[in-house]
Amino acid sequence: MSVQTTIAAASDTLPPSLARIARVIAQTPSIVVDSTITELATTCETSVASVIRFCRAIGIDGYATLRRAVAAELGRESAQFRASSGFGSEISAADSLRQATAKIAALELLAIEETIAALDYDALARAVEAVDVADRIVLFGVGASGLVAADLGQKLLRIGRLAVVASDSHEATAVAALGSRSSVAIGLSHSGTTRETVTFLQSARSAGSVTIAISGNAASPFAADADHALLTHAREPRLRAGAMVSRIAQLAVVDCLFVGIGQRRHDATVDALQRTSQATQPLHAADAG
Repeated sequence: MSVQTTIAAASDTLPPSLARIARVIAQTPSIVVDSTITELATTCETSVASVIRFCRAIGIDGYATLRRAVAAELGRESAQFRASSGFGSEISAADSLRQATAKIAALELLAIEETIAALDYDALARAVEAVDVADRIVLFGVGASGLVAADLGQKLLRIGRLAVVASDSHEATAVAALGSRSSVAIGLSHSGTTRETVTFLQSARSAGSVTIAISGNAASPFAADADHALLTHAREPRLRAGAMVSRIAQLAVVDCLFVGIGQRRHDATVDALQRTSQATQPLHAADAG
């Protein structure tokens, strides 16, 4: 995972003074390259000691190492996406529409690349196995994560799997409570702290279901307590209506999960997709009319 993504992921779990440093760097990563440690501390209204503690909290041994890492990362990513000198910075009111959309496109591409590069394929294989043998799959997420849950649920239904996408937290917890060792519960939460989704997986676990967490927070109990955790990596911009970049990373993971499931019964999967596609053709014609 890149330094910038590490900082973004850690910002919600750091103490206030360190979280303030994380937010400033996330907003303008180049500030690390352009500022001394004293200048950064002043900008963040904190102390040099806090900056040092911040570096150690994200797994870096000091400010000099952080500067080198961020400089190399910004240079590599700017060249990769042919972006302006403002690459990596937050979307601002001064950005043109072209600049703003370029930043979002770059962040979404990076989210997919970093998520796939860091994917735990052993965990993915175990999750594929669990879903493949399950007699029922229950999925739940809140907000944008709920849309991703619905996407995977629809895909599973198209290949003949019994998938239930819970529409609200009460339904999710109730359905999860009826689970068994032959069922799987899949919860999606980028932060890993969404109360409704955490409760859903806890209910499923108590009922004996195999639990799968798809999250951007490896340190959260949500991910740590699940039987299988599939982690995403995304730098979510502050200017957003619900999840944006994190949703793209989640979609990449659920597509990998779906493909793994489909491959296990390849011929049956292809046949099911063809049959369901053919069955809906008259509906497309009616819509066109």
